[in-house]
Amino acid sequence: EVKLVESGGGSVQAGGSLRLSCVASGFTYCTYDMSWYRQAPGKERKFISVIYADGGTYYDDSVKGRFTTSRASAENTVVLQMNSLKDEDTGMYYCKLEFRDCAGVWHGDDPYWGQGTQVTVSE
Repeated sequence: EVKLVESGGGSVQAGGSLRLSCVASGFTYCTYDMSWYRQAPGKERKFISVIYADGGTYYDDSVKGRFTTSRASAENTVVLQMNSLKDEDTGMYYCKLEFRDCAGVWHGDDPYWGQGTQVTVSE
């Protein structure tokens, strides 16, 4: 069973930093992409960042220059370093996994999601 577990959320003041982690387990892959999304209360889930299998990254304009996503040294772990946090960054942060197994099958049409970690930024 594929499982994603996010951690690192919390409450911070505006201008502060948090480091989120997402650990994936229960799957066998050749390559994988990991994305971060945020869902604020009463709003739709919004794309934040992605790290591709080749190490390339892409960010929503709202977080460019403030957030950085990378692969951690621990296996199947991706982090999101969030600096210069603003109150509009508040929300539940989810990671999403899409992967290709070594038979070449793409497991992204129905991606896997974690349960989320809450980030609250106050002025």
